[in-house]
Amino acid sequence: MEFEKLVQSRRSVRGFRKDPVPRAVIEAIIESAKRAPSSMNTQPWHVHVLTGSPLEELRRRNMEEMVGGAKVKRDIVSHGEYQGVHRTRQVDIAKKLFGAMGIARDDKPMRQDWVLRGFRQFDAPVSLVLTYDRVLDPGAVCHFDLGALCYGIVLAAWDRGLGSVINGQGIMRSDIVREVAKIPEDEVIMTCVAMGYPDDGFAANTVRSDREHNDEFVRYVGFAD
Repeated sequence: MEFEKLVQSRRSVRGFRKDPVPRAVIEAIIESAKRAPSSMNTQPWHVHVLTGSPLEELRRRNMEEMVGGAKVKRDIVSHGEYQGVHRTRQVDIAKKLFGAMGIARDDKPMRQDWVLRGFRQFDAPVSLVLTYDRVLDPGAVCHFDLGALCYGIVLAAWDRGLGSVINGQGIMRSDIVREVAKIPEDEVIMTCVAMGYPDDGFAANTVRSDREHNDEFVRYVGFAD
């Protein structure tokens, strides 16, 4: 796909067909994505690709723990609730998604079902768990590097007809992820990418988030105009 079309058409997918994703396709996606830049060419990343019964176990246990009131246990330090403009953007996309799905503001069961979908990685047939080498903590620079790899993954997947959503909800319990995926202790679990063939009948898949006008976040310094 032409690059501009690829970037502009990509969207987060939260409803997937049950069709399995061939390993060769995932290998090709990673082969492309690993060309992402990294600080000093450190390439600090690792990718753990889950499907089948291990992914089902991870989904089930993550969901049960979170529904049961367990505390979030992430390897990485996260922020609290969003505030200000960040909260506004979060609410805006939630309204779009709930609107597409026909979930009313006061429909608590359906809203809870949506949360459970997130904990289950939206029932995608594949999950790519992204980690980095713990020796690099505190990891602001390698977090940036993994972000580059992650974006490369979702673009390369979209180019091959696969949808994905970057889904921290699906791995709220790093201890469970580490146990099920057999991730070594010297790697820090950062996030996961839920991936599969998009279900065209899933209403939320039509939703695209808005982007601010460049004037809102870009400054030009030293230009004649």
